[in-house]
Amino acid sequence: MTAPMTDGSGLQAGLKNRHLSMIAIGGVIGAGLFVGSSSGIATAGPGILLSYALVGTLVVLVMRMLGEMSAANPTSGSFSAHADRALGRWAGFSIGWLYWFFWVVVLAVEATAGAKILEGWIPAVPQWGWALIVMVVLTATNLVSVGSYGEFEFWFAGIKVVAIGAFIVVGALAIFGVLPGAHTDKAGLGNLTDHGGFLPNGPGAILTGVLLVVFSFMGSEIATLAAGESEDPQRAVTKSTNSIIWRIGVFYLGSIFIVICLLPWNDPSIKAQGSYVAALDSLGIAHAGQIMNFIVLTSVLSCLNSGLYTASRMAFSLGGRGDAPKAFARTTSRGVPMAAIIASVVFGFVAVFFNYAFPDTVFLFLVNSSGAVALFVWLVICASQLRMRRIIERESPEKLVVRMWLYPYLTWATIALIVFVLGYMLTDTEGESSGRTTVLLSLLVALAVVAVSVIKERVRGGEAVATAETDTDTDKVSVG
Repeated sequence: MTAPMTDGSGLQAGLKNRHLSMIAIGGVIGAGLFVGSSSGIATAGPGILLSYALVGTLVVLVMRMLGEMSAANPTSGSFSAHADRALGRWAGFSIGWLYWFFWVVVLAVEATAGAKILEGWIPAVPQWGWALIVMVVLTATNLVSVGSYGEFEFWFAGIKVVAIGAFIVVGALAIFGVLPGAHTDKAGLGNLTDHGGFLPNGPGAILTGVLLVVFSFMGSEIATLAAGESEDPQRAVTKSTNSIIWRIGVFYLGSIFIVICLLPWNDPSIKAQGSYVAALDSLGIAHAGQIMNFIVLTSVLSCLNSGLYTASRMAFSLGGRGDAPKAFARTTSRGVPMAAIIASVVFGFVAVFFNYAFPDTVFLFLVNSSGAVALFVWLVICASQLRMRRIIERESPEKLVVRMWLYPYLTWATIALIVFVLGYMLTDTEGESSGRTTVLLSLLVALAVVAVSVIKERVRGGEAVATAETDTDTDKVSVG
């Protein structure tokens, strides 16, 4: 039997420790790793490893800060709730809604990606039909209970972990020429330097690579949102925070290193087939494409499942703080925020419709305007931690079970690095989804949300003053 959460929020502690472990691992491995890595390799060559290492370091530092705050105060609102307290209501409201918007758009992107794979296998069902089926099934899963979400994610993430682990082992054996029956003529450590050097397109390509890979890391923070519904939130947050280094090191850097060593970085098959499929194909492994499609589909379903969960829990938290309709903060007898889930799904369906009806206008705007939200979220986490550390030290220092390294210097260094990446994105002007377009549109949406929050606060303040004056007048009449 699940016990209700101690904070009286209505959510229930339905996630087991094994669920949280896999959610933490699976959150790091997004479909973007499999799908998006080929363009990064084509741009930076073997130097893409430095791009992944740079972004990975950034994520480790941000997660350490978030872990510090979440271990001290586990909540379904995670960084939005921390920003609310540390920086003010406007910050919690703004970053909460921006994050919700990001994941709603992700639902549409991932549903379409999954539908394309499924249509290739069973063409009798049209692509929009598969997108609908996938969304309905995962919505049902999330509506049943948090435990059913956790169970689905446990298996989805498990498949991804096993697949990448097997890929690394098979690839390493091939690189050293000890994989029986494999075609290893293209494989070898020499691929790191033999084709134009380690940085064939110059050092600047490392930063361009950063822009291409940074968004595939979004999702690392899901474990801190889910921890609020676990049996031991503080332990869950501490464990996921402490393990982030090896998770990024193995799953990102490890697997990309294997890809680059199996094939020359400029091999045309990497861009044509995708980096992981091309790497497996080069070894002569039968049905490599279909195997990888299955793994990508699993990643897509995992991302959809977690995206719906994350969007709904953020909406739930906003509802509980009065920053969204109160209905979002109500839960069923199973501890599920039904209204928050349905609202997130409805907007997800609308975005899917836009993807099919207006892919080059409305949907392109949605994707671009949510593209830099990851960096905005990380920036707010840094700013919140700077103030939250002092609050925790003053009020309950015993809750500082996770501490940010070299505080506050490393926090300021992380802020500087994020600002630098955002600034560098403004120099990227190629294509409809250029870095400059993404940053400017995301900034436009962010400013609009901040404006709404400021207006809302003024209205709320005006109502509070009016209520206070009414109470004072009533008291005077009573005295008189």
